[in-house]
Parts: sequence; C-alpha cells; structure tokens
Amino acid sequence: MQAPGRADEDPRDGFTHGGWAMPFSDPVVAAKMGERMSTDFEWLFGRRSYDDLLESWNARGGPFRDALNTTRKHVVSGDPATTLRWPNSELLHGDVPAEVAALTRRSDANLVIMGSGVLIDSLAKAGVIDEYVLMVAPIVLGEGRRLFGPGVRQSLRLLDCTPVSTGALVITYAA
Repeated sequence: MQAPGRADEDPRDGFTHGGWAMPFSDPVVAAKMGERMSTDFEWLFGRRSYDDLLESWNARGGPFRDALNTTRKHVVSGDPATTLRWPNSELLHGDVPAEVAALTRRSDANLVIMGSGVLIDSLAKAGVIDEYVLMVAPIVLGEGRRLFGPGVRQSLRLLDCTPVSTGALVITYAA
C-alpha cells in the first residue's frame, strides 16, 4: 500500500520501492477507479495523503486535478490547528469514526478515500467502510506499510473483479 505512485512518495521506515503500482495501471484501472468519481461523491483523506495529492496533482494539471480542486474534501488530522490550503476542504478531528458516520448520515454523496492507509485502517476497525475498490498488482515487495493492520478482521463479499492487461485485478468488495 505504501507509496504506489512515485519513487519519492513515502520513504518512511526506509521504504525504497516507491512507484511500484504504476507499471500495473492501465486505462481499465483508471476507468474502474473513476467510476466512483462519476457519481455524487466527496473525498475523504488522511492529512498525509491530502498534502501529497495537493502537491503532486496541482503541479500536473489536467482533469483529475480539476476534479480534486472542485470536489468537496474532508481531511482527517490529529492536529485541530491543521491548515488546509486546497479549496473546498473541511478538517475532521476528534472521534473520526463518529465524524465519518455523521458525514454519511447528513449527505447522499459517497465518501471516496484515496490512499490514507492509517485512516482506512481506523475506519475498518470501526466498521464504517461499506465498500472497497482495490487494485491487486502481480508483485510482492516484501516490505512497506500494509493497508490493514493488526486487529482488522472483516468478511467481505465480492461485487466485481476485473482483470487488466498488466496482470493486475481491480476488485470491488462490499463490507
């Protein structure tokens, strides 16, 4: 899960395999991931992913950057004084699972999480994630941060599995 997009994305703990997922992406992966962005949705990010996406995508430009800029973003941070520099951004702190549950009750929009492994882990433990869209790549790194940490045990129901030209799978599970 750690540093899928760029070599310099997340070198914490001496991780040297940054950018590992990009060779396994293709237009089908982009389309499957983009399906969630063609509905009424809002972003939910951990602060590290939010900061990284802001820096990375605003430098690139294009339609994905435009979607990131115009779509509402909820950002989780342990520091209530965190400054959010992106437009349409709201800070969440405190009891994060309760805050996320409240968001889902007051809005019909789907909350889409990209990256944000620590956030996903805490929300999975609290049982507030109802669907996962995962790309499983045909590579074993042998190190790095995992998506699900200790203490997460959850049965999932397969909704969709799409193989792509690179050997990767895009898998959608209901929680």
